[in-house]
Amino acid sequence: AEAFAAKAAEIIARHRLDPARLAPRRFDELAVREIPLGRGAYVRARLALLSAVVSAHDAEVVFGATPSGTIAYVAGYDADLDVIELMYSSLHAQASTRMAAEHRGSAAATQRFRRSFLFGYAERIAQVLAESRRVAEAATVRAHGSSDSPALIERQRRVEQFAAESFGRVRKARAPGVATEAGWQAGATAAGGADVGRARLAGRRSLGRG
Repeated sequence: AEAFAAKAAEIIARHRLDPARLAPRRFDELAVREIPLGRGAYVRARLALLSAVVSAHDAEVVFGATPSGTIAYVAGYDADLDVIELMYSSLHAQASTRMAAEHRGSAAATQRFRRSFLFGYAERIAQVLAESRRVAEAATVRAHGSSDSPALIERQRRVEQFAAESFGRVRKARAPGVATEAGWQAGATAAGGADVGRARLAGRRSLGRG
């Protein structure tokens, strides 16, 4: 299952590194996408999962509280934002299905376990996506003789500049609370079997806004 997940992520990464996609004409679609994170105990863990996906796609993310809940603001190219939003939604739905089946001795203990689960899940997803990108970059070098690093560096520079202009002054948030080891390990294990190549959302259970 983990091999399948890694291969799916590698295919996505290799598509992003295709020299044809790095042509200057693709640099004119910068935007900010809003992604709701809800409210409650799982907000920072959801942000960790979203950040794992964002980092793998050369985008930038900040978050803020609104009357309707916490919102993540993701800056990047439209094509990348589409992938980020789809991949995050799919991964979160898969994690929620696993988390909803987990119960402990009390409501508070269940919530702590599920929250830790999602943090562990997010960290493992970040590792899978980072490794897949390294593999894709190596494959691009073999196929084209170059990973188009100058184009990638310029692409990332433009995103960072756009994000700085769009977000303005950003304050660093407090560190999230400590996760439990059992929940974190369970989430990391579950992430190894996550489908990072397709969005299979129908029929998935959700943990809602908590």
